[in-house]
Amino acid sequence: MYFKKPKFWDEKFSLISYLLWPLTFLLKINNFFRHHKKKALSNKIKTICIGNIYIGGTGKTPSTIKIYDLIKKIKTVRTAKKYYSSQKDEEILLREKTKFLTANNRKEIVKLAIKKKIEVVIFDDGLQDGQIDYNFKIVCFDAETNIGNGFLIPAGPLRENLDSLKKYDAVLIKCNDQGPHFLSKLIRKHSSKIKIFTSNYKVANLDKIKRHNKYFIFSGIGNPNSFEKILKENKIKIGGKLIFPDHYSFTDKDIQNIINKAKKDKASVLTTEKDYVKIPKKYKKHIQYLKLKLIIHKQQELMKLIKLKIK
Repeated sequence: MYFKKPKFWDEKFSLISYLLWPLTFLLKINNFFRHHKKKALSNKIKTICIGNIYIGGTGKTPSTIKIYDLIKKIKTVRTAKKYYSSQKDEEILLREKTKFLTANNRKEIVKLAIKKKIEVVIFDDGLQDGQIDYNFKIVCFDAETNIGNGFLIPAGPLRENLDSLKKYDAVLIKCNDQGPHFLSKLIRKHSSKIKIFTSNYKVANLDKIKRHNKYFIFSGIGNPNSFEKILKENKIKIGGKLIFPDHYSFTDKDIQNIINKAKKDKASVLTTEKDYVKIPKKYKKHIQYLKLKLIIHKQQELMKLIKLKIK
């Protein structure tokens, strides 16, 4: 089953949200008991979790890869993700770019890492796990989507209320060309002590993108608008486009349809790296992808905090 975020989740005033609002109490009750439940924290290994409280498109996986690249210089480290058959794209990226572990639950991943004598495990997602705790917890946000309408699931896109930020160590806001001032102030209202960092993407393979060409674009990511925005910022011409649900697995029929639409539009085909890894091999020569590099501002300050927790 593939998930496509409802538009009303990002609308400030929506009748649907208010009708669904009473159902959010079920999640509030669940979150209350989960936060007060004692969770396991191993003394044999250090753990980091990079997650979110807003569903979709906050940059968890690129942030996990970036933190991995920084920590591997000083510790024996692995990235990890609980196995989800519907999230193969993120698993493939983590396998390609890092040394990676997976299992059916995060407790098993910790046991596996200890057995392999790993010093640090970085979890992509898992802040809401009810079984284990982590030595350092980072919450990812995107300044473009902020917190949507501010409601909990199913009335809005939040997994937890902003008050839950008091239980976490740091926030990483993806902000590109816009300052995260509104979001930073909002976070500070709910947690005065949490450390706030920002990040942005730079295109790493711009030299391979022919800017005089027109591109038919497609994506199946949490925030497809961010992909289109980066293209426009880099003056890459966009023709037609197709948007699929997050984590979508492309069929031969889907790719043939995309290629045919691009030909009709006299355009080349361009997608995200996260989507490219899911494309059947026989079609990859017909499709280009945008490779992004994550830049964390005040990176040394963030690493200083992390080192204190994993030393």
